[in-house]
Amino acid sequence: MFSTRIAAATVSLVAAGLLAGAVPPAQAATPQHKGGLQCRGEGVDPAAKIRYRSEILIKAPLKTIWNLQTDVARWPSWQKPVTSAKRLDKGPLRKNSRFRWTTPVPETPVTPATTLTITSTVRQLKDQKCIRWTGPAIGKGLRIDQGVHVWTFTKVKGGVLVRTEETHAGDQIETNVPLATEFLGMGLEAWLKALKSTAEARH
Repeated sequence: MFSTRIAAATVSLVAAGLLAGAVPPAQAATPQHKGGLQCRGEGVDPAAKIRYRSEILIKAPLKTIWNLQTDVARWPSWQKPVTSAKRLDKGPLRKNSRFRWTTPVPETPVTPATTLTITSTVRQLKDQKCIRWTGPAIGKGLRIDQGVHVWTFTKVKGGVLVRTEETHAGDQIETNVPLATEFLGMGLEAWLKALKSTAEARH
């Protein structure tokens, strides 16, 4: 997941972010956001109470950005909030590929500080266009039953527009939706910024 991207990034969930009060401005819906991001016709959970969407322009080649994002095992090298990442299968990332990664989560008013273990499964992927993965995130005292994360990559004037949208569902985190949404947003914004700075530095 997620993703989470947490406060520093969960990703995720990716690198992500997870769980605290005011929702960052980037989450506000805009006309182009109403339909939700999709990869091969599939998007985030339409019924989820916790959701966040954002985007960033990256001035680097699409291939560079895509390779950074899909080389999951190397996420810890450019995303500090990702403390470990491991592919659970071999070969290039593709549909049904699975990976497991970890990220610390700070203490909140409703959950203890912990480390989330996120097991993600790629559900849809189109080379250098989009990727969608799902999966649970589990830590001591904290559980996200299901996260759904969609990324799209579009060449535009001046670079590549990277968009991301993620939803979380689960009885525990839904006890405080604003808190969970803020942390998710913090994580995704951090992930986008890390992807941008790393890709542009390699260009």
